[in-house]
Amino acid sequence: MSEVKIEPLGARVLVKPLEQEGKTASGLYLPETAKEKPQTGLVVAIGDDEEIKLKVNDKILFAKYTGTEFKVDGVDYLLMECNDILARLKN
Repeated sequence: MSEVKIEPLGARVLVKPLEQEGKTASGLYLPETAKEKPQTGLVVAIGDDEEIKLKVNDKILFAKYTGTEFKVDGVDYLLMECNDILARLKN
């Protein structure tokens, strides 16, 4: 991944949403309109608040309708408060 041109401030985190699978467990393909908003993502950058307990490349679970969505160089991102992050996902 190339260097991101956005540096979050304070207790904010920059996240790249991870899209859900395009087909169901039984093999049916889902159209874009049937997919739910992503709730998992990859931490791309973190703010300068010492309370943030995440690192870049952590996979996270966040509240469904949170953050500010925007696009940079054709890539979707979410900028959110660290309080909106529910959990770190472990492999």
